[in-house]
Amino acid sequence: MKEKVGYALGDTAANLIFQTMVMFQLVFYTDTFGISAVAAGTLLVVVRFWDAIFDPIMGIVADRTNTRWGKFRPWILWTAVPFGIMGFLTFATPDLSMTGKLVYAYVTYIVLMMVYSANNLPYSALSGVMTGDLGERTSLSSYRFVFAMIAQMIIQGLALPMVRYFGNGQGNSAVGYQWTMGIFSAMAIVLFFITFGTTKERIQPPPNQKATVKQHFTDLLSNGPWLAMFALTVILFITLAMRGSVVLYYFKYYVGNEEYFSMFNVLGTVATIIGIFFSKALSMRYGKRNVFIAGLIGTTLFTALFVVIPPDAIRMMFATEILRQLSYGFTIPLLWAMMADVADYSEWKNNRRATAIVFSAIVFGLKAGLGFGGAITGYVLSLYGYVPNVQQTAETLTGIRMTMSVFPAVTFGICIVCLFFYQINKNLEIQITSELHERRKRF
Repeated sequence: MKEKVGYALGDTAANLIFQTMVMFQLVFYTDTFGISAVAAGTLLVVVRFWDAIFDPIMGIVADRTNTRWGKFRPWILWTAVPFGIMGFLTFATPDLSMTGKLVYAYVTYIVLMMVYSANNLPYSALSGVMTGDLGERTSLSSYRFVFAMIAQMIIQGLALPMVRYFGNGQGNSAVGYQWTMGIFSAMAIVLFFITFGTTKERIQPPPNQKATVKQHFTDLLSNGPWLAMFALTVILFITLAMRGSVVLYYFKYYVGNEEYFSMFNVLGTVATIIGIFFSKALSMRYGKRNVFIAGLIGTTLFTALFVVIPPDAIRMMFATEILRQLSYGFTIPLLWAMMADVADYSEWKNNRRATAIVFSAIVFGLKAGLGFGGAITGYVLSLYGYVPNVQQTAETLTGIRMTMSVFPAVTFGICIVCLFFYQINKNLEIQITSELHERRKRF
């Protein structure tokens, strides 16, 4: 229990910054820092090209790290303070020209994403080496995401009120963001230290393993489940970032009252936590892939329903979001548990283990989704004629509504298709676990 909670606090730490980026980065750039929606969207896309190079490199480095603390735990320690500093600086608003603002935004965002990779990729891979037991692995992921949802609830419920409070009401949101992110960043640093101090690595690569980087990447590209999960992860986080980025716009301009924003998200997050609690039992009975598919079907349907909800139907909005988040909650621990299963599958098939390189797919997919999803929202808003801080036209409101409903429903549906190409069913999971256990007993 101590180790599971300690590990889970690492995702609380990361999400104090990551969820702020998902929910507020685009609106911060457009409405507070003064960058146009197109420029902000382009920024979020351009950085992804660097991530495509840096994330696999970070996976290689992490897999080849050897210290008395293990391969992955040290990175949580080494990156804790830089992560907090960059989280604060990314939401700072220095008095610069428009060109200067763009340069500052690019530099801080790129460095933050690099630190995020150096922290979150080893952190994610750590779950694959703490235990090889299928039930415990899903349980570990469930703890992780309950605590991640706590961070999400804090951000969704408190961030905007804190920005207003520290910014003297509506007067100075720039100062409000700086104080708010300073507090969240300091909390994140402390929680990362706790994660480092309470976790332990148990599963090691085969002692006779001598694989080259080329062999590891060849293994990945011939690994069908990894390809399916990589495609799923990219599309899933594009969807989450796209919808997450537009929620504040939706309440500010379509509903006409952004006061509903925090409670809307908090209640949705509570529903997500409830779904997470049921995830392990359902996946142990029906298999991870089947539960994932069922959860995404519900998520898709309830997301699409938002297209028909009128702006004054507040109760209907809240009820639909609660059902949507409950459905999605079933899936949250499964993505990471299934990627750990993919690392096992690769070792079982190739007699070589490269946990961090396998998990680099999720970290890159997560960051790609954050960037492309935010960029898509920025481009859609620009296409539909969005102008910050004014009453929006009917055309712009249509774009906001579609980004809240139909567009993410379509991409959630594509995620369902990806899962049909994931070959590791419940019986194969059991077989892989049993055979790897026998192999490891020989060493």
